[in-house]
Amino acid sequence: MNPPETIAGSVRHAGPHLGLVAIVFTALKFASLVPVSAFGFAFGIKPPYFPGSTAPANDVVAYFDTHRLPVLICAFLQFGATVPLGIFTATIVSRLHFLGVKAAGVHIALFGGLAVAFDSAASAFVLWTMAQTGITQDASLVRALYYLQSAFGSTGYGVPMGLLLAGVSIPAGLMKLLPKWVVGLAIVVAIIGELTWFTMIVPNLGFLVPLIRFPGFVWLIAVGFLLPATISGRMGNPRKIG
Repeated sequence: MNPPETIAGSVRHAGPHLGLVAIVFTALKFASLVPVSAFGFAFGIKPPYFPGSTAPANDVVAYFDTHRLPVLICAFLQFGATVPLGIFTATIVSRLHFLGVKAAGVHIALFGGLAVAFDSAASAFVLWTMAQTGITQDASLVRALYYLQSAFGSTGYGVPMGLLLAGVSIPAGLMKLLPKWVVGLAIVVAIIGELTWFTMIVPNLGFLVPLIRFPGFVWLIAVGFLLPATISGRMGNPRKIG
C-alpha cells in the first residue's frame, strides 16, 4: 500500500477520490434504470416497463420475450456499477481507519458495501441470463429467475446498503467527521433499508426500495466529498492512527 502523502504539516489519505467514485457509481446505476423504467420516457422509451414484484406471470414472460435488448443493457450497466461501489466501500473503510475510527461499525460497513456489490452483480447476471434467446420459451424458468432477480434487487440491495450507511455514518458522526444532516439522513435511510427485508413476505412493500436507492445516492456523494481526507500533524504521529 502506498504511504500517506504529507502536505504542509498534514497527512493525506492515499486512495481514490470518494466523491468522484460515488458519482460514477450513481451515474451507472441510474443509467441502468433508463432502458427499463419510466426514467427512459425522456429518451422515447415507452411502457411497458420492467414488471413489478407482484406482476402476473404472463406479463413477466411477455416483457422479457419482447424487451431483450433493454434488459441486456440494464444488466450490462448494473454490473458495471458494482465496480465503483466496491472501490468506494474499500476506500471509505480504509479512510475511516486512517482517521482513527476504531468502532466495529467500520467492519459492518465493509460487510454491507461488499454485500450490496455482490448482490447487485448477481442480479445483473440473472438479468443477463433472462435476456438470452430461448429462455422465455420456458415460462416456469422465467418466473423463477425473475423472483431470484427481484430478491437480489430488493432485500439483497436494501438491507446491506443500510448497513453500509449506518456503519460509516454513526461512528464518523460520533467523532464529528461528518455533518449532522448526513448522519441523520444515513440513519433514516438505513432503517428503511432494513425494512426491505419484509419484502420477502410482503411483496407490496417493494416501494421501500426506491426510498433507499435514491437518497442513498445522495448520501454516497455527500460523504465522498465531506469526509476528511487529511490529518493535521498536530493530531500526533499518523502512523499510530488506525
